[in-house]
Amino acid sequence: MQKKPVYKPPFKPGANRPKPGPRPMRGRREDLHRINQKIVDTPTVRVVGEGVEAGGIFPISKAMEMAFEEGLDLVEISPNAEPPVCRIVDYKKYLFEQKKKQKELKANAVNNEVKEIRFGPNTDEHDVDFKLNHARKFLNEGSKVRAYVFFKGRTIVYKERGEVLLLKFAEKLQEEGVAKLELMPKTEGKKMFMLLAPAKKK
Repeated sequence: MQKKPVYKPPFKPGANRPKPGPRPMRGRREDLHRINQKIVDTPTVRVVGEGVEAGGIFPISKAMEMAFEEGLDLVEISPNAEPPVCRIVDYKKYLFEQKKKQKELKANAVNNEVKEIRFGPNTDEHDVDFKLNHARKFLNEGSKVRAYVFFKGRTIVYKERGEVLLLKFAEKLQEEGVAKLELMPKTEGKKMFMLLAPAKKK
């Protein structure tokens, strides 16, 4: 009678098991760019920076020497260019300026965002107050507000009522100093809309 094969674990208890591979490293600030001696595999680089001839191409050793003479860093900013582009700059200051630019771009993206607030032609005063709170929040965050009345079915006959509703809505926000009317109520299909922008703070 044939014996059944005995299962053997791939590792004996207590035996040295293979160590797991290295964990992916989180992005460190110094890993964002290659700087100084970390710039390898390129005999020449195009150097930019204050006091440097525009677009000058130098051997990598000469470029490093130029940076060190100024007490600055040689930072690779365009590794895929031919030859790679490096900037002579204080690297910490460069990172700070890049971070500042990103914040500004993010702030501009928020300012360009348009939030929508919908009404019906028969929206009651309580709902209007509720939507006013939302509009204030959006405007104070720097977003524009597109308020519109949607006319469903036969309610299209109440266009004048919708226009009055929108203008009163805008008037309240303007009186509070949080909004300015950028576009008067305008009809498109079954919608009448207006555009409000954040008021400039004095």
